[in-house]
Amino acid sequence: MPEPPVSSPPLSAFARVVEPFRVMDILARAQAAERAGRDIIHLEVGEPDFRTPPAIVDAGRRALERGATRYTAAHGTRELREALARDYRSRHAADIDPERIVITNGASAAILLALAAGVDPGDEILLPDPGYACNRQFVAARGARPTNLPVAAEDAFQPTARAVAEAWGEQTRALLLASPANPTGTRLERARLAEIAEVVRARNGLLIVDEIYGQLTFGAPERSAAALHPEVVVINSFSKYFAMTGWRLGWMVVPEAWIESVRRLAQNLFVAPSTLAQSAALAAFEPETEALLQARVSELERRRDVLLEGLPALGLEVQARPDGAFYIYADCRAHGGDSEALCADILDRVGVALTPGTDFSPAHGRDYLRIAYTQPEPRLREALERLHGVLGRG
Repeated sequence: MPEPPVSSPPLSAFARVVEPFRVMDILARAQAAERAGRDIIHLEVGEPDFRTPPAIVDAGRRALERGATRYTAAHGTRELREALARDYRSRHAADIDPERIVITNGASAAILLALAAGVDPGDEILLPDPGYACNRQFVAARGARPTNLPVAAEDAFQPTARAVAEAWGEQTRALLLASPANPTGTRLERARLAEIAEVVRARNGLLIVDEIYGQLTFGAPERSAAALHPEVVVINSFSKYFAMTGWRLGWMVVPEAWIESVRRLAQNLFVAPSTLAQSAALAAFEPETEALLQARVSELERRRDVLLEGLPALGLEVQARPDGAFYIYADCRAHGGDSEALCADILDRVGVALTPGTDFSPAHGRDYLRIAYTQPEPRLREALERLHGVLGRG
């Protein structure tokens, strides 16, 4: 008898329709161009160019030397959770019980745990548009329904309480927002966040606030939503401010009633966060580390100002001034209505890698692009010069 034809197991419906994270496609193309000998200025990936602070690296090295390579508790070590609680008291005037803190394998794992704990399949989750691309996929992977909540430039690309109230329907369960936000770099004023929290609470809903850029702010310091109300779920990470992207370490602050359930979920879904990364992160709160990190924030602010000064002459309008993170979200309609084609053309012609807005906004992403100022100031100025060759007007 003939052998039956070989076929692959069928993919799930979610796997068949999941959208690409376009910035990773751009990165792959840029890296391929580098391997071919081209000089590429990387302004596409949301990753600090700064190295992990030496004190953190040294703490990780010492942890390895003493054999700190075994599992910890699924919700993290007591030492790191207590260190975070102290930081919330000193930085945010928030009295957080360390038992409410759950250490996770990056902020992505924290978001997945929050959704697993508070959302059922079929629930509707409101997500600001524009917003972080992967959030839509996190929600869909849970079997819930991501619903875009349009946010306007005149509102700093952040939701308003009125917009949340009007969008909230019978099936709405949660709102997931970020401050400062990716891709816009804009913050949500504390008074407006309080109004939003009240709207969500009045509907017995869940508010998840992503604060992974919360310490990368310019001007007045950001105050955590953890100090706002004990039922708000706060997501954070060591990746951005502490420059520990590859260490894959995050955390979340959960309501007291969630503690045991989230721990059980973490045990089953992730077993435990990295022991090495947790040991290293204890050095993140030392005074010399904080001084270094604050100097880096000041450098990021200077980089932002270089771009804000140079972009208008290139026909790239910044409609809402970013005051945190390391992103600028620019209107590129002066150069056509296809940001993906524009970013591809810029990469091919002048070797500057940018991210199309279609990663962040299903509604209007073709009109925008995101610039990550994660390169030293001389490289940013060179990028502006190169872009002038493609986009310059005079």
